[in-house]
Amino acid sequence: MSTQPDLLYSEEEEALRAAVRDLLADHCDAPGVIARVESDAPHHLALWKALTDGMGLAGLLVPEEQDGQGATHREAAVVLEELGRAVAPVPYLTSAVVATEALLACGTDDLLTELASGTSIGALAVALDVAPGAAYKVVRHEDGLLRGELTGIADAAVADVLLVPADDGGLYAVDATAVTVTPQISLDLTRPLATVTLDGAPGRLLGDAEPAVRRALRAGAGLLASEQLGLADWTLTETVRYLKDRKQFNRPVGGFQALKHRLAQLWLEVANLRAAARNAADALSTGEDTDVAVTVAQAYAAPVAVHAAEEALQLHGGIGMTWEHPVHLYLKRAKADSIAYGTAGAHREALAGLVDLQAP
Repeated sequence: MSTQPDLLYSEEEEALRAAVRDLLADHCDAPGVIARVESDAPHHLALWKALTDGMGLAGLLVPEEQDGQGATHREAAVVLEELGRAVAPVPYLTSAVVATEALLACGTDDLLTELASGTSIGALAVALDVAPGAAYKVVRHEDGLLRGELTGIADAAVADVLLVPADDGGLYAVDATAVTVTPQISLDLTRPLATVTLDGAPGRLLGDAEPAVRRALRAGAGLLASEQLGLADWTLTETVRYLKDRKQFNRPVGGFQALKHRLAQLWLEVANLRAAARNAADALSTGEDTDVAVTVAQAYAAPVAVHAAEEALQLHGGIGMTWEHPVHLYLKRAKADSIAYGTAGAHREALAGLVDLQAP
């Protein structure tokens, strides 16, 4: 009989949060992120090195015998909350979660070791908007080489190895130097998308694509909710702080009742999102009711993160509309996250099937 999960943060999880937040405070300030996204190299690879080399966080989901940390999805979720709070332009979700989960499904030890140590960055070559269990595009496998074009691949620009599904049902590891990566115009400049073109690229067969991709996307969707939680929490906290300082008619703007009601509503939504995101992370770590927990979290997370970012933009007034203020980064990330690994609507539909409550 399953016991009720304890969704509160453990002492170890809080210590991990404090360490990651300190690192991000030193390395990932908002003006720096804005300057990066204006350049042609938005990814913060020095921060990635500090997270992976310095703290070993890329290997949280990898067992210790494969040089990982042997931790669980709960710890990875805490890291993603903090990365969401800072809209950090690092490939953590795509490499340390999604690509890593695909490799765990295939049991590929050498690549797992490289991803866990952060010496290699991996990217699953499936479009960012594909939901767990949904159809995805594959490339042709002929004469031992891979040919085709895949679009909407997140963080492909910094990947060292691409995990590519082919029409023979296999998942192949392809060296990034053997493909052409073309940047796409992305709404969220901190998680850029790219088109990957394979023109006779050699690939190493890892295993069956379908179960690996399903597992990878499920973990991506479940832990994305923690990133969305961090983003929503930051925007709420910053908006409250701003409204306490900003004065109008010689009194703090935050004292006006209409704004208090909007903030109270938002606080409730963020508190509920925290419960849903924690439940998804716990379910991924225990393997109990995982599909239901992930779909519930994703059905709820996107509207809350978008609402929190929209309220932050509006309630910051004129300053919120400027490029110098970071709130636009949060709104773009929230909007991009709202279609990543399936829309809220797609997850609600999936949930109806899982709990046998089909729409009439």
